[in-house]
Amino acid sequence: MVGPHPPGSGADFEVRAFTAQVGQGEDPVTGSLNASLGQWLIGTGRAPSSYVAAQGTALGRRGRVYVAQIGDDVWVGGDTVTGVTGFVHT
Repeated sequence: MVGPHPPGSGADFEVRAFTAQVGQGEDPVTGSLNASLGQWLIGTGRAPSSYVAAQGTALGRRGRVYVAQIGDDVWVGGDTVTGVTGFVHT
């Protein structure tokens, strides 16, 4: 789901990704979804060539995804936080 934020709110859109089919109710931040939405939103004139999407708000997260069209490509970026470090032994 995607919907616009009011002007001046710090984000242009709110994005929510429901993923019940993979055992998780909602994904807090989804780069691939934001890339697809960016192609659609920018391509149809619903968004400018660069914008900020908020995601995870309903989960108590403050995800911010930066979307920009450069030439024919839509790029997605953002900051990350390391939640777990370690090794997996097989």
